[in-house]
Amino acid sequence: QVQLAESGGGLVQPGGSLRLSCAASGSIFSINGMGWYRQAPGKQRELVASINSAGTTNYADFVKGRFTISRDNAKNTVYLQMNSLKPEDTAVYYCNANIRLLRERVIVYSYWGQGTQVTISS
Repeated sequence: QVQLAESGGGLVQPGGSLRLSCAASGSIFSINGMGWYRQAPGKQRELVASINSAGTTNYADFVKGRFTISRDNAKNTVYLQMNSLKPEDTAVYYCNANIRLLRERVIVYSYWGQGTQVTISS
């Protein structure tokens, strides 16, 4: 029904930048909030940043001033620009989207991407 396709992960040195993308496709009527989460080995998944349909953003304290979330509603895509990356940012990053389907518009479903690895190391 709906797929979230993530891209943009990789290996960068400390202080470097990466840009993650997540495109939603399928039988979509509308997308409410979208966000990025991350999970490091041995740790719980945590919210990194979120953005609602009006463009209001929310950031975890540990990324404020370094990461920027944005979305292109026409493309059903959310982005995460990550600057000044630190080794502790190393994790699998997951995209999340709350979506109303064409066939069932009153219910909001939460979908997850498959995850993209981000590794910060010299």
